[in-house]
Parts: sequence; C-alpha cells; structure tokens
Amino acid sequence: MVYHEDPQPHSVNNYVEIERHQPVLITPNPIKKLALVASIAAGVQYGWALQLSLLTPYTQLLGVKHVWVSFVWLCGPISGLVFQPTVGHYSDRCTSRFGRRRPFIVAGAFLLSLGVLLIGYAADIGRALGDSLHYGTKPRAVACFVLGFWIFDIANNIIQSPCRALLADLAEGNDTIVTIGNALFAFFMAVGNMLGYAAGAYMHIYQIFPFTKTEACDIYCANLKTCFFISIILVAVIITSVCATVKEERLDPSDLMKDKQGFSREEEAPSFFTQLAIAIRSVSRPMKILYVITGLTWVGWFPFILYDTDWMGKEVFGGSTSGDPLKVKLYDKGVREGSLGLMLYVVMLGIVSLFMEPFLRFLGSARRVWGIGNLILAFCMGSTLFITKMAENARDAALIETGSSLITPSLKVKVSYFALFTALGIPQAVTYSIPFALASIYCNQSDTGQGLALGLLNLAIVIPQMLVALISGPLDSLFGGSNLPAFTLGGVSAALGGILALKMLPEIDTQSLTHTTTSVHNATSNNGNYSNNKI
Repeated sequence: MVYHEDPQPHSVNNYVEIERHQPVLITPNPIKKLALVASIAAGVQYGWALQLSLLTPYTQLLGVKHVWVSFVWLCGPISGLVFQPTVGHYSDRCTSRFGRRRPFIVAGAFLLSLGVLLIGYAADIGRALGDSLHYGTKPRAVACFVLGFWIFDIANNIIQSPCRALLADLAEGNDTIVTIGNALFAFFMAVGNMLGYAAGAYMHIYQIFPFTKTEACDIYCANLKTCFFISIILVAVIITSVCATVKEERLDPSDLMKDKQGFSREEEAPSFFTQLAIAIRSVSRPMKILYVITGLTWVGWFPFILYDTDWMGKEVFGGSTSGDPLKVKLYDKGVREGSLGLMLYVVMLGIVSLFMEPFLRFLGSARRVWGIGNLILAFCMGSTLFITKMAENARDAALIETGSSLITPSLKVKVSYFALFTALGIPQAVTYSIPFALASIYCNQSDTGQGLALGLLNLAIVIPQMLVALISGPLDSLFGGSNLPAFTLGGVSAALGGILALKMLPEIDTQSLTHTTTSVHNATSNNGNYSNNKI
C-alpha cells in the first residue's frame, strides 16, 4: 500500500494518511455504509426501550421493593461511566485482523444476548432453584435478574462506543459526514425506541413464541421474554450485516499514535487516564458551564425515565403489582398506556430533531433553545402532579357514586397524560443534540480533544443519573412509595438548568450549528467530493 500527499486530501479514490497515521480508503459514497452502521442503534435502543418501559414493573412482579428499584438502575450509569470511555480508548488501539471496532461490537452483541436471556428467564430459573410461585420476594429470580440486567447494560455500552467510533472512521475526518452519521444514529435510535415501546404495549406478543409462558412466567413475563428474543434476532441480523459489509483496515501496531497533547512520536503514548487528566486540566470555562447544565438536565430527566410506566400504573390508574386482581389488571393496563405514551414521545422526538435547524434560526441562539427546552421539561414534570391529582379525584368520585374506586381514567386524564408524553419529545430532542454540538464547538476553541471532551460530557450525564438512582428510591419511600417526589426534584433541577443555560452559556452563532446541516445535500450529491465544513 502506497501513501502520498494529495493537495486535495478529500479527493475520490486516493489513500491518505490522517492524523493517527492509519490507512483509510476514501470511498465515493459512504452514506450507505454510515446508515448500515448507524442502524445498530435501532437494535440497541430497542432493548433500552424495553428496559425503560417494562423492567421497573417487572422488578416489582419479582418482589423487588419500590425503594430498591432505583438501586438496580444504577447499573446503567456505572457501566456508562466505566465501559464507554474504556472500550472507546482500547478500540482505538485494537490491532485485530478483523479491525478495530468490529471485535468489540460483536463481543457486545454476545453479552447482550446473554443478559436478556438471564432477565427473561429469571422467574423460571428462580423457580427451578426453589422460589415460591406465590406473591412476595423471589430472591433467586431477583439475583438472576440483577445479574442479567448488569450484563445487558454493560453490553449496550460496549456496543455503543465502538459503533460511534466506526461512524467517525467511515467519515474519514470530514466533519460534514461525521454529522450525517450521528444524525442517522439518532434517527435509528428513534426507530428502535418506537419498535420497543410498540412491542411493550402489545398485550399478546408472547403468542409469537408461545413456549415463553410457563408456570413461573405469566403473560406479562412471557411478553417481556418474547420481546427480548426479538431483540436478540434484531441485533444479530444487523451486526452480522455490518460485519459482512463494512470492512475495516487492520491497524498496524507500529502505526499506533496517541492524541497530540504535547507528546512526540518517540515518546510512549499516554494512558487513557493520563489523557483524561490532561483533558480535565484544560477544560475551558464555557465547557465547565456546559457540563454543569448537562448534569442538571439529566437530574431532570432521570426520575421520569426511571419511573414513567410505574407512575402510570400505580398513580394514574390506581393499580398495584400484587393483591387485588382488579388492581393488578389496572396496573398492567397503566403500563401499556405508558408504553403507548412513550411511542408518541419518540415520534415527537424525531419530528423536532428534523426541525432543529429552523428552531435554532427562529430563536437565534443555541442557549435559548436549550434553556427553553429545559423549562418545557420542568413544566412537564410539574404536570405529573396535576395529572395524578385529577386521576385521584376521579377515583374518589367513583367511590362515592358506585362504591368502588377501581376505574380506568377519564377521557380528560387520558388526554392529559398523552399530551404530557408527547410534549416531552421536545426537550428530549434538544437534550440529544444541543449539548453535543456545543461540546464540539467549545473544544474546538480550546486544547481539549473531541473524543475526551465528549467523554467528559458522558460523565456529566451518568454521574447525575447515579445520584438520582441513589436518592430517588429512599425519597419516594418517605412518601409512601409515590413517584411524585422524584418527579418534583427533576422539575426543579430542569428549571435551574434552563435558567443557567439562558443566563450563563456563551452566545454561539447559529451558523456554527446549522452550517453542516445545510451542507448535507451537497455532501450526498457531489459524487464524494465533500467540502470539509467545520461545526
């Protein structure tokens, strides 16, 4: 293989030597491969959607007390904190003959399959080991579930970081194509969410695999098990297609280079932790503000992410996971209605993401978009109090009139909670886009590398999630198991984040955020002669 300098480094069908001195073949049209790699997000997010919509209720069916559920959810933040940056770092330096990213993606897919099987069969394994079939805590099933849950979250994080890195590899250093790849990744996240929430809302999906219903695993459990079987199939098909279609150059060990942070080529490459320490020391004031607001934003989001369908089943529908069969039925119906609401939320998320550029132009700055998005999130969290109160008043009125409070919510309440779920798609679209765009712009204005800057942004996401997971369960238990205290905490935090975004974030020219989007047409229609637009 011959390397040569090209006065037009992005011209078609030439090998070039990029910053890390690794050979990359520039292809005329990488968009199809970007879309295929990005579709991995659909398989991963399908499992996340099932996790968000069904697993909190599932833990309570296994007998896990409400106060402990949030501790189970610590897995996601902890695994994201440890595995995403670590796997990303070592995939940069992987010299496997299969490529740098694909071995990690395949390993993650294998672990994902193992994790979901342990989750789905937790009740059966617990029964085989001696758990009772009656209501109450099933300790062996819970242990199996928690193990599978951790493996599942670790696998998702192992897949996600190399997948995003592979998108960047295929972009060959072109910022426009990097942005297109991440836009496709976000699109397929929405697709995976829709598939997952739709599957979670369908009451009889277990009939696809009737064997999933067993003595220890009722219809609700069988539905979850079937959804996870579909997850395994979906991920296997997508990742097999990626590995068969998207080829990677093997990284020559002699070509390993480190990020250029003041080290010469002859010096030993700094470790991941050294690079992280360098990045932290060089963080600019705008980046620090960005990380603080990101943390407050995710404190606002995580209580609802953790307890949304449980809130629907317990406090809106007035159901319960055990006891009176009518209450159990109401709880299940509330969970399904919550899954339908999450589908509306994802649709709105996709629509708003497509129109983010007009929003930026209309409002004039990214900080206004982010600030208003956080204020909408705060308003939505406050609305949960009013929706819950409306549902409780309706049940009290029914008790007086009919002698029973076990009723489904009125049309007014249904319209309210579906409107709530739909409105949440607006701030979520902002949360998924604006902080990452700002991080890229701010690190271009400082000495912080892109990869480590985004890694620190991930820390600003997962650390608040860990905080919420630790305090939300005990906080809710102080109020009789209600989810509303955690929602109130989220609303206050989101409002504070919105105010800080409006008042403290430096102004960014909206052209910096929208220029790349307007270049998508040129990038896909000029037969590979891409202009190297910077975000």
